Amino acid sequence: MNNIILASKSRVRKKILEKGGIFCEVVPSNVDEDSVKEALSKENASPEIISKNLAELKANKVSTKFSNRLVLGADSVIDLEGKVISKPVDRKEALEILKSLNGKSHHLISSACISKDGNMIWNYTDKATLTMKNFSDKDLILYLSKISDEALYAYNVYQIEGEGRKLFSDIKGDENTIMGLPIDKIKDYLKNHE
Repeated sequence: MNNIILASKSRVRKKILEKGGIFCEVVPSNVDEDSVKEALSKENASPEIISKNLAELKANKVSTKFSNRLVLGADSVIDLEGKVISKPVDRKEALEILKSLNGKSHHLISSACISKDGNMIWNYTDKATLTMKNFSDKDLILYLSKISDEALYAYNVYQIEGEGRKLFSDIKGDENTIMGLPIDKIKDYLKNHE
């Protein structure tokens, strides 16, 4: 299938693409996600809009450097009662995020955008709903002790494909969306536009 450029250094997203038969070249966008989230939040943008805009910004930025190539940008955010929760900067913050999700349902929103020559030509946003079990602080600290720093900072506070699945009593939605890339919709688009 198409050889596209992935505007992300996410190894999980690259793996999802390759598993889906889409081979990609990785060119990270290096977009300052936190400042974009902050600016959009000040404008009362919804978590869906924030996710979509970040995916588009990443894809457009990289696609200006490659003439006539398809560039895929992606972004995922956690939406807890309308508030966007970003990746933790340290283990203390990771614990605070887990405590805020503890015993509650939240949405995991993943957006994908394909751009060509600096312009978005396709986008898709999907949402999954996850309900976290109730844990003691001690249990959450133990869970975090099993996660490497690299995994913790790259994939938010839970890894649904690993230890993280045990955190949830209910998961509704596509697992690839939860891992950060709605691959089926991307494949459909590429198949129809080869």
